[in-house]
Amino acid sequence: MGKKVVLAYSGGLDTSVAVRWMSEEWGCEIVAMAADVGQGDDLEPVRQRALKAGAVDSIVADLRSEFAEEFLAPAIAANALYENRYPLISSLTRPVIVRRLVQVAQEIGADAIAHGCTGKGNDQLRFEVAARALAPDLEILAPVREWGLSRADSIDYAARHDIPVTVRADNPYSIDQNLWGRAIECGVLEDPWRQPPEEIFDHTRVSATEAFEITVTFEAGVPVALDGQAMPLDKLVQRLTALIGPTGWGRIDMVENRRVGIKTREIYEAPAALALIAAHRDLEGLTLERDVAHEKVRLEPRWTEVVYDGYWFSPLREALDAFVGSTQRWVSGDVRLLCAPGRCDIVGRRSPHALYDHDLATYDAEDAFRHQDAAGFVRLWGLSTEMWAKKQRNS
Repeated sequence: MGKKVVLAYSGGLDTSVAVRWMSEEWGCEIVAMAADVGQGDDLEPVRQRALKAGAVDSIVADLRSEFAEEFLAPAIAANALYENRYPLISSLTRPVIVRRLVQVAQEIGADAIAHGCTGKGNDQLRFEVAARALAPDLEILAPVREWGLSRADSIDYAARHDIPVTVRADNPYSIDQNLWGRAIECGVLEDPWRQPPEEIFDHTRVSATEAFEITVTFEAGVPVALDGQAMPLDKLVQRLTALIGPTGWGRIDMVENRRVGIKTREIYEAPAALALIAAHRDLEGLTLERDVAHEKVRLEPRWTEVVYDGYWFSPLREALDAFVGSTQRWVSGDVRLLCAPGRCDIVGRRSPHALYDHDLATYDAEDAFRHQDAAGFVRLWGLSTEMWAKKQRNS
């Protein structure tokens, strides 16, 4: 083929093998692009690993700030939990990575971009749909779909070609990590009956012994401070992970429905993501008008599915974002989290824009609710049911 290709390079097994395999089998000239989306590790070894695997050039793109501000913030606003559990840890990074991948390809005059996704995963959708939305004429290569190697074969291929990888036959886990959490697959986890071994966890290893409180401050739906200390969203998420993770709270063990039609057992660690979404949803309960809140709850799963399915760069996501964005104007205030080993509970919330009115809600002497208005309201509310009972129920 002899093409110049920019490969989305993670430093993991598949993309490391892909560098050598595409060079040898297809004659490609590979430029590896690793994305820093908050993995928390020094990516210089990853950059060097790509060169050792055979890449002609290897770059690291720092995407942490834009990932948090342009992708995590909308996800928080949408309370995005796929199947009401998964906070889109991997899904949200793919569009920001593809955007930079396409940019690099255009800057260096590459013929194609490539990814290391398998044929039965969701990420192939996210990479390729996003790439076609941003650069329809750019060729997309997917070597993992072509080479026919099992995971064991890939480990053996890496060993035979002296490709430096951390995955071994006795440590076969596939881990995707970023600001929003960790996704863990493969190995013994493919048995949905088997309890996950403690060794796979990192963010949620239990070391906390005492309860503590954290106050999260939101402005227009975006977390902006912890315990009164303002910080950028990427730093805030990192800090919250470091605070809540040692309680052991924030693990997800689920059987997930992939878009290609298969079920897969997934393990996630996402203490900051789950805490922020819960806190944001709670603050919305205080600040959103009832019908707006109810409609938003109906649309949130649709927003989440659109992103999960790879349609970040789509007119539907933009339209849904317009609705979600319009609801966030008054979602400002503080939420108190009580954290302890194995738990993270919301114990308080306040907002200068709260729709909660004490005098209307109280049953004490300050009660300002006009109880006499309720009799007519209740009768009219039940009028249709009353007529049905009288005319049809016993017919």
